This record gives sequence, structure tokens and C-alpha cells, in this order.
Amino acid sequence: MNAAIVDRGRGPQIAGTRITVFDIMDYLRLGWHHTAIAAWLRLSSAQVLAAMKYIEEHKEYCEEEYKFILEREARGNPPEIQAKLDAIHAKWAPIWEARRKAHQQERDGNARHPGGQQQ
Repeated sequence: MNAAIVDRGRGPQIAGTRITVFDIMDYLRLGWHHTAIAAWLRLSSAQVLAAMKYIEEHKEYCEEEYKFILEREARGNPPEIQAKLDAIHAKWAPIWEARRKAHQQERDGNARHPGGQQQ
């Protein structure tokens, strides 16, 4: 696996992935070990270590951008975007709930009748 850090316009990311160094920073701030991060994100340890090295070598830039990302995330979506998301949720929530109930009934039925055989 490639352990390079590249920037294709959305910030520094691990080559061959869409995982940014800022994603890695989230886990580092929580105290995760690089091998745990690698396992969780399905990366090699070398890829996570490359991101960590990049963060250390570009500490000021990474800290500044990371702070901006966290602030933007805390603000939430603009009202027009949130309204669209709410409309989508209102449209699909009943469908999702019906599917969830049907799936649960199917699972309950299979649990009562192992092998799916009715008695």
C-alpha cells in the first residue's frame, strides 16, 4: 500500500484513499494508537504513520485547518440545506420504519421457527 500524503483539492489525504490527515487527527485526539486507527479505517500502519508524520511536519497548518473544520462542524448546516435534509427525512422516515418493522417481524418469526419452517 502507498503511504504517501497527497492533496487533490480537498486537503492532504492518504494516497489511494479519501481519508484526510484531519480524519486521522480525530482519532489521535481521542488517544487512539496508530495500529488501532489503521485497523478501524482499514489502512496499513505505514499509511497512518505517514499521516502522523505529515501532521507533525505541518503542525501549524494542520492545527489551524483542524480548528476551522471543528468550528464549521459545530455551526451545523445552513438553514436552506437543513430544510432540504429535514424534507428528505420526513419523506423517507415512514418507509424506513416500515422496513425496520418488517425485518424485525421476519427475524422474530425465524427465531420461533428455526430453519424458516412453519409448524
